[in-house]
Amino acid sequence: MTPPQRQRRYPREEPPPKPTPAPAKEKEGDGKQPERLYVVAGSDDGERADLDLVTLIVANAEPPPSATPEQTALLRLTITPLSVAELSAYLNLPYSVMTVLITEMLTAQLVTARAPIVRQALPDRSLLEAVMHGLQRL
Repeated sequence: MTPPQRQRRYPREEPPPKPTPAPAKEKEGDGKQPERLYVVAGSDDGERADLDLVTLIVANAEPPPSATPEQTALLRLTITPLSVAELSAYLNLPYSVMTVLITEMLTAQLVTARAPIVRQALPDRSLLEAVMHGLQRL
């Protein structure tokens, strides 16, 4: 047995199509990206650094005068180590664009990439035994 279908009291009317507004000129302070992503990423010759989402990026130098706004923002953010995923979120750029941007900065030696510090899941048994014996002596 199938359940009864619910019917509306008033039939739904389709809303009239909205007219598309004419494209307006964007102001610089709109918060939208004024440039296409391939302009931000620069020339992509196919070679990229081996970067994961958790690779930590640290700035080596101050932004040079010839740096793009994205490179300057990246250098200012990476005073302390940040992962590629965090940088991608902060700069509102896709991961693929971030890898191209970071690769260019790595070749210019403006930033350093390093693997994250991985902690062991379990501490060393000999260390635990040494702590236990030290506590027993107290």
